[in-house]
Amino acid sequence: MKILHTSDWHLGQKFLYNDREEEHRLALQWLVDTIYREQVEGLIVAGDIFDISNPPNYARRLYYNFLTALLKIPCKHIVITGGNHDSPTMLDAPKELLAALNVHVIGATTENIEDEIIEWRNEQGEIKAVIAAVPFLRDGDLRFSVAGESGYERVERIREGILRHYQTLGEIITENYKKLNIPIITTGHLYMKGALASEKQDNIYIGDKENMDAAKFPEVFDYVALGHIHRAQAFGKDQRVRYSGSLIPLSFSETKDDKSVYVLDFQGKKLDKIETIPVPTFRRLKTIEGSIKEVEAALERFDSKGGRELKPWVEVIVETDRIIPQLDVHLKEFTKDMNLELLKIRLKHN
Repeated sequence: MKILHTSDWHLGQKFLYNDREEEHRLALQWLVDTIYREQVEGLIVAGDIFDISNPPNYARRLYYNFLTALLKIPCKHIVITGGNHDSPTMLDAPKELLAALNVHVIGATTENIEDEIIEWRNEQGEIKAVIAAVPFLRDGDLRFSVAGESGYERVERIREGILRHYQTLGEIITENYKKLNIPIITTGHLYMKGALASEKQDNIYIGDKENMDAAKFPEVFDYVALGHIHRAQAFGKDQRVRYSGSLIPLSFSETKDDKSVYVLDFQGKKLDKIETIPVPTFRRLKTIEGSIKEVEAALERFDSKGGRELKPWVEVIVETDRIIPQLDVHLKEFTKDMNLELLKIRLKHN
């Protein structure tokens, strides 16, 4: 069975007041084409589908158009979990309708943890895979407040709550499914111990960047599909715990990251192969740094390369030991005929 893992779409994101609609439309169409080309049977999206809890209408259209497109191709099973940027209410609103189309949405955890256990069945009713679809676990899902506890004690209680959640799911799944020769996968939207981010990302749980250790996930899970960190990376000796990273660069700090998705190839229960498929760059984000003369020369070189589908967005950092009057006016005039857009200009004092 082939399963694709992606996360952190952040549909509806504003990038310095510019929307990303065209980039996201191209990226989602590429994802549909990839799912079809690779003959993927199952899709997992591990949180942060949207960038804000009340996304613009165009972002919602992108989401539903993507799901509609999947109905026409061989991908028959879809699991979508909520991230810390998502509104559980908005994600969960159409879940009964989507479930009838084999699109299972878990926007937030419920009082019954077994609601997170999703069976993927074939047309004959046979179980082909089991997904423990864990969304972003909010503080209230994990703990009860304790009067007088310190910050460290609070962090420890949250960490213990996350671990307990996965242990409980692992025990239920072990009892009911472990004997089956099928993939058993869990998801998560959290900060892993040792995770490398391209920039400082919002820490989901205050004061703790080590929410979970890869070795602590129950062994019953053959793969752990994570979201939240925008850089693709793997953990543990067997590399079964992974962030897929964001679908497109979401800040200038991510321009050096290779964006990708993972395609998992299971032979029965055995994870036979993990293929990293790079996502094309639909709009180039570029940071140019140096003296004013070096920046001008670099802008000319960058523009001369051409051949870009969408106009690149550029950040300029001018290194100087003096004030440069009307620097932004000068650089905008300098680039007015170039096929790029200056979004950010700042000084770096030597």
